[in-house]
Amino acid sequence: MKMSQNTPDKGDDQTSTNKKSLSLPTSRVKLIMKSSPDVSCINHDALFLTTKATELFVQHLAVSSYTNRAEKDTKSLSYTDLANTAEENDTFQFLTDILPKKILAGDYLKSLEQLQEDDNDGDF
Repeated sequence: MKMSQNTPDKGDDQTSTNKKSLSLPTSRVKLIMKSSPDVSCINHDALFLTTKATELFVQHLAVSSYTNRAEKDTKSLSYTDLANTAEENDTFQFLTDILPKKILAGDYLKSLEQLQEDDNDGDF
């Protein structure tokens, strides 16, 4: 079987396909990557792969949070769902500092007072 002579250049076709398959703006990802002092220049392939990996990670986090959400009757995802997933799932444990569980100010003050009382009791 003979291939057609009128095939488009693979490089151009692949580049346009790559851009169409991304949801995040590569310019924003590049800006974030360049904010690191260790990065001087960014290869186009590295930028594409980092952007795609970021999209897949966010998708995995969203799907995991959606399946483990507190209110099963709604079709929405809340901050609390993301925070619970980060705390309960070992894969997302590193996100607990970025996605802490929300706490009411009154509850925080009570726990702070309790900690101070415990510290004072232990000083004897």
